[in-house]
Amino acid sequence: MAEHPNYITPAGLAALRARYQHLLGDERPKLVEVISWAAGNGDRSENGDYIYGRKKLREIDRELRHLAKRMKLAVAVDPAAQADRSKVRFGATVTIADEDDNRRTVTLVGEDEADAGAGRISWRSPLANALKGAAVGDLRTVWLPAGDKEYEVETIVYPEG
Repeated sequence: MAEHPNYITPAGLAALRARYQHLLGDERPKLVEVISWAAGNGDRSENGDYIYGRKKLREIDRELRHLAKRMKLAVAVDPAAQADRSKVRFGATVTIADEDDNRRTVTLVGEDEADAGAGRISWRSPLANALKGAAVGDLRTVWLPAGDKEYEVETIVYPEG
């Protein structure tokens, strides 16, 4: 099964690279140093620093592999370069209102940069899928586990290039 492209904003890709470099260049070397020191202290079976260090090193290596895979699949999409700004596409910041006139503003971003609490939702989420291609004034229904919810698109904004 082929992996889907990892669409991401340039800022999101820079954050992934920064995290990778931090782990590889700072965290991992420090941890290897602690493990080497702990290994030299004798019996490793009861050496907490050694055991914890090896566990933490496996976690860092796992995250490094994950980040490398995500960066390899990354396709940077600059929202500021969006030609048709009248429709919701990747990178759009959209204000929507539900039936009760509750407003919510969300930005469609890559999976690795999504943070619902900050209003950044994955472009593959149910809400984003419902909004894609919508124009101001369009009504869109989102199918959620708690039931269907209808939203009206009020504004669509893209960053300036």
